[in-house]
Amino acid sequence: MRTIKTTTGAAIVLDGDLLAIMEALHQEVTASRGLDRSFEDMVKEIHYLIEQMDDGERRTYLAESLFLNTVKYENDKLEAYMKKLTKK
Repeated sequence: MRTIKTTTGAAIVLDGDLLAIMEALHQEVTASRGLDRSFEDMVKEIHYLIEQMDDGERRTYLAESLFLNTVKYENDKLEAYMKKLTKK
């Protein structure tokens, strides 16, 4: 498996695990700056990582991202529905 690096040099193994990339982004952009970061800081780091990936890796991570976001979306809708039911 290939490895890419963040702008600070932290290694990320490209094994299809989107959560590993998200954790690395959190550590490198958010935690390391004591929560003092901007939208632009995060986007810059994400683009830096994407530029190191080939087309197949990008497809793999896009599919994983869409899957996880769909699950989150469905769970949020279900949570809102359940809250609505409990208010009645």
